[in-house]
Formats: sequence, structure tokens, C-alpha cells
Amino acid sequence: MPEINEIINRGFDYHQSGRLSEAECAYREALELDSDNAEVYNLMGVLKLQQNDTNASIEWVEKAIQLKPCEYFYETLFQAYIRSCSYEKIIYYENSIRKNYPKNFSLLFNMALAYKNLKQYKTAIKIYEEVLKIDPTSYQGWFNLAHLYEIEGQCKNAVSAMKICNKLKPHDEETEYFYSASLMRTKDYAKGLKYFESRISRKTALISQAKLQPHLATDKRLWKGENIKDKTIFVYYEAGFGDTIMFSRYLPILKKKCKKIVFYPQRPLVPLYTQSNLGIDELIDGYIPEKNMEYDVHAPLMSLPYLLKLSGNKVFESSEGYLFANSELKDEYKSKYFNNNDLKVGIKWQGNTYFDQDRVIPAEAFSPLIEVEGTKFYSFQTYEGSEDLKKLTDKYDIVDIGKDLIDFGQTAAALANLDLVICNDTSLAHLAGAMGIPCLVLLPYEVNWRWHEDLSHCDWYDSIRLFRQRSLGDWSSVFEQVEIALRNGVAKRNSIINSDENIAITV
Repeated sequence: MPEINEIINRGFDYHQSGRLSEAECAYREALELDSDNAEVYNLMGVLKLQQNDTNASIEWVEKAIQLKPCEYFYETLFQAYIRSCSYEKIIYYENSIRKNYPKNFSLLFNMALAYKNLKQYKTAIKIYEEVLKIDPTSYQGWFNLAHLYEIEGQCKNAVSAMKICNKLKPHDEETEYFYSASLMRTKDYAKGLKYFESRISRKTALISQAKLQPHLATDKRLWKGENIKDKTIFVYYEAGFGDTIMFSRYLPILKKKCKKIVFYPQRPLVPLYTQSNLGIDELIDGYIPEKNMEYDVHAPLMSLPYLLKLSGNKVFESSEGYLFANSELKDEYKSKYFNNNDLKVGIKWQGNTYFDQDRVIPAEAFSPLIEVEGTKFYSFQTYEGSEDLKKLTDKYDIVDIGKDLIDFGQTAAALANLDLVICNDTSLAHLAGAMGIPCLVLLPYEVNWRWHEDLSHCDWYDSIRLFRQRSLGDWSSVFEQVEIALRNGVAKRNSIINSDENIAITV
């Protein structure tokens, strides 16, 4: 049928030149002449996908496949399914794809992606491994596989996969950052810290400082590890509160290398650092005009372990007790909130959810713990998530101390009165650990790099114990373990009290 072929070709020319409305008219004209033309149905699906009308795209391509199954049509359909997050529909076709197109990289890749997005990680790993046998040069395949290996605790495999990514995309900042996370997860800080210097947050920190001090914060003044014995160094935060607390352990080591430290933390952390002897000579509380700033070199806080050339266990220097509370404020909080003989437990279930929802714990999950006899619970939840406290206070007598906490100086003073903290992976855990307060950190199935492979102990803080989900989203098994630990702690405390020994509770 030369006439219909001419129409289809005309439509295809329009399509390639971006004249989509004219292309659609031509395709519809062709379908009036041949309503069973699978190729035109697929072209319409491609066109609708370009117009971001995924539902229409799916309808057109599904019709094409009904008329004439073709791997090219499936590729279009899977793209539309991915756009609409209809991952389960991709899986529906798995048997057909494996039977008819077992070596099609694109189809199997999208199959693996579907399983990954449905959080069926083990199956996704198997298919990605299969895909990479077809094309071992697929950067995205190795990158996705590395992430899945990390989730499933196959950390050495993750390092190997990211090493391949680094070869496929040398000097790529994002690749080097995730490679560093894989290396540090296995405690290979000798290599990991080097690649960690490519992190996006570091670049953001440098840009931020260049805006604040355009003449002082230049590349020439960026400290690169050289001798600064007679120099003043400006150190500034670059990420979240927990990162600042964790990495400030290196300030006393830095002090031995320089004449003066000017430190710029987030403002809510300033009262905390006024109470702690970390070698800080000048603490910046808010913005200081460039004309009033004097320093020789500068560095973002999270670069310090690399610049100080730390490796091995030296990376975990000051594993506890390097931050302190104001003693007068601590006594005020004791008088107001903590004047009882129960085991005092502080809890928090949510941090910043902008990047990570998996770390959020349902507030009601703490119920079995609150019912343990001989305990008194205090909510340290602030801001986002504090509205969920009502789910507990409707049933239990919990002190809402979080509503009174404005900064970390106050938080530290309140924490200093506790026997135990139980919380999600958040800044409160870092503060408790840095103060040497016993803390149970409840981790999701996908664990952050800093907690490493062996979760039986915490390398960063001696007072922290880690509890991880056994399966994705399963907080119940975590709380079962925590409840046992809590009951044991209460029993030990009662035993010590009854024997008139010095009280030193470990849970």
C-alpha cells in the first residue's frame, strides 16, 4: 500500500523534526487506512511519551503489542511504565521477555530497575548481574548494582562494582563520592577519604564560603594539608547537625597542627561548643562580614580526617565524651523534669525527612517500651514529627521536653540527665554518643555508610548500640530486641541499687 507508506513516512519526518502535532495527524490518517498497523500504534506511543502523556502512551503501545509483539515495542512500553511508576506491570511481562528476548539488554535492565524500585532487592541483584554479562560496560548497571549490594550488606561486592564505575567514568564527582561511601563502609578510610573529597556537599560548602568571603575564601587559601603551625585556619560546617557533631571530634587534633582555629557551626550548635574544650579559639555565632574576618587558610569540617592524614582506628579518635552540657542548665532541667527514681529514657523517632524517609519510625512503635515497669520516658522530638507525640500521650504519661528545646546546648543539658536514649538515625544519636550517654540507635534496612558492616558495635561512639531492621520496613523485630535490652537494663539497675553499689547502667 504505497499511499499509507507515504503517509507514515511523512508523519515520521514530522516526528523527527519535532513537529509532533503534524506527526500525530499523519499517524491518525494512516490508521484510518490500516487500523491494525502495529508500527503506527507504537509511533503514537513514542509521540505521546515525548508529550509526557504517559497514560495515552501506554494505551497506544499496549495495542501495538497486542497486534504484533516486538522487542522494540516492549522497549517503548517499559519506558512508559517507568515514567508512570507502574513497575509491577513490567514484571508482568517477565516470562514473555525471557522466552522471546533473553539477550535484550534494555528490556532486562528495565526489568531489574522495576524490581529495584519495588524494593525486591535480591531479585534485582540477580537480574543486574545477568544484564552486565550482556554488556559489561554499562555504567548505570554497575552503579545500580553497587547500591543494591550495599543495601543487602554485600559491601565488598559494592566496592568492586563502584571501582568499575570509577574506571568507566574517571574523575566524575558523583561516582567518586559514592565510591568513597562504599570504601568507608568497609572501613577502608585510607582510600575512602581521598575520594570523599569529591563530595557534592564539600563543593557546596566552598561555594557558600566564597559568597560570604569572596576575597578570603579562594582556592589558594584552601588548606591542603601543608604545615600551618603558625597559621589561623577557618573551619566551617557543610552538612547536617549530626555530621557537624561527628566530625568536630577532629578539632582537638587540628589544634595541635595550627596556631588558631576559627570555627563556624550551625547556629543551634553554638551553645554546645561553648561548653566543650575542642581547641576552638574563636566561635562564630552567625554571619561575620569579610572585613572582620582574619584567617590564613580555610577548610570544610568534613575534610579534616583526610587533611590530617588519619587512617585505621585513628579515624575514630575521641570515641566518646568530647562534648559536654552546661552544668547549671543541666541542674535546672533535673529539677524541672528529671527528679524521679525511674530509669529515664529519652526518645526520638524522626529527623530531617528531606533526603530519607526510611529512617522515620512510627511514634506508636515505642509503646511496648513505655510499658516496661520502672521507666520514665521523655520525648526529644522537635519540629517535624512532634505532632505524632499525641499518639503516645493519649495513652501514656510522657514528658514532652522537645517543645522546650531551642538549641543543642539545651538538648545536651536535658540529655545529661538521662540514663538512656533510644532514637532513629538522627543528630540526637550523635549528640548522645559524643557525650558518652548510653544510646540505642534504631536503623532501617538500608544503613548509612558510617555504621559500617559489623553492626554488633559502633566504631564512632563507645556508648552507642546499633539495632537494624531484619527486613525492609520491619520495625517490630527491632523493637522486640530493644525491649529485651531495656528490660535487662532495668533489672541490672534495680540489682545495683539493691546492693548499694555505684550505679553505672549499660543497656
